[in-house]
Amino acid sequence: MFENFEALKRSTLGKAAKTIVVAAAADLSSLEAINEAVKELNVKYKLVGDSKKIMEIAGQIGFDIDESAIIHTNSEEDAARASIQLIRDGEAEVLMKGNLQTATLLKAVLNKENGISSGGVLSHLAVLESPAYSRLMFITDGGMNIAPDLTQKKAILENSVQFMRLMGYDCPNVAVLAAAESVSEKMPETIDAAELVNMRKNAEIVGCVVEGPLSFDLAINKESAVIKGFESKVSGEVDLFLVPNIATGNIMSKALIYLGGAKMAGCILGAKVPIVLVSRGASVEEKLLSILLTL
Repeated sequence: MFENFEALKRSTLGKAAKTIVVAAAADLSSLEAINEAVKELNVKYKLVGDSKKIMEIAGQIGFDIDESAIIHTNSEEDAARASIQLIRDGEAEVLMKGNLQTATLLKAVLNKENGISSGGVLSHLAVLESPAYSRLMFITDGGMNIAPDLTQKKAILENSVQFMRLMGYDCPNVAVLAAAESVSEKMPETIDAAELVNMRKNAEIVGCVVEGPLSFDLAINKESAVIKGFESKVSGEVDLFLVPNIATGNIMSKALIYLGGAKMAGCILGAKVPIVLVSRGASVEEKLLSILLTL
């Protein structure tokens, strides 16, 4: 269990360097994040895109780029394809979105012949450090799947649990969020939550503790569960919050950031490598933390 991003950063010390390939790297904030990552984290890089523009931006921010790490391409599509090929050739372990459309990058990722899809569901994992919570909060999926059905929710859950176990979480606590703790046909997400709990009991889902449906207050606050007389093994100690839809995850994350002072990192899971893919308005810090997350 990591209390914050600093603890996560310490866990990467001494590990072998990983190479990040940035697709369409002629992007100010992406190059700033890579420059900081080189200074603070044990990373190498490949920069794919318009070489002239990449060097111009690097000069503006004082980034002394290794020119041999630049692969020149003439279009977004070419940058996406070339970046994916570097992953396929084993020359990079992390993919990062630069200055190109998300759809263009994901099309290359999902290409049946030359992509890096694992054949499953792609999902977004947000990780937040909140001053009001004792550990990092993993939230899925607030950035990829709009209204996942039960099968997709199972895949989304498994993507995140597998990733967290690679990070060192032996058995993460999972809360399947809803507006109430009781199962109701009027709230389909509560039915899905109960089904996911049953899947865990039947060993169809492994490597984690799953409770649901759980309201957010019970998930994060043990005292609330005690007051309501709700018995829970995970209340106040939830690692992973599985939200019912993209709107819930998106609003939840942004509320924690803009009103609660939280810091955020995020990546796409379900491909053969993690993908740093954040919103266009993301800060350099968010991109740097997202790189840290994938390490």
